[in-house]
Amino acid sequence: MRRFGHFAVGVEQGSVEMFSAFESGGPMWTGQGPRLEVQRVHFDESFAEPPVVHVALSMWDIDRNANQRADIQAANVTRQGFELQFRTWGDTRVARVRANWLAIGPTRYEDDFDAH
Repeated sequence: MRRFGHFAVGVEQGSVEMFSAFESGGPMWTGQGPRLEVQRVHFDESFAEPPVVHVALSMWDIDRNANQRADIQAANVTRQGFELQFRTWGDTRVARVRANWLAIGPTRYEDDFDAH
């Protein structure tokens, strides 16, 4: 369990359309083997420390004639943001993906003393 100490707790959420490969003929729709799509997410305000980030698929449009494989995660989380990573592999054909995210972490109070 993560404890935030004397900090206030900040919560930020968002939604990201990661790609729409069907119209463009992008690699998630036309490719084979391992494929990766990365979107950088920036928080509206920096956290005091890197937050905990939860991500989930909120929409996916996938070909029913192939195996359905998907991996989504938050990577390289910093105080300012994170990378949203979607992976697939093999013969999976993904037309579109949208992901929702939720960041929870320590933030400073407005009246905290800042020595910098």
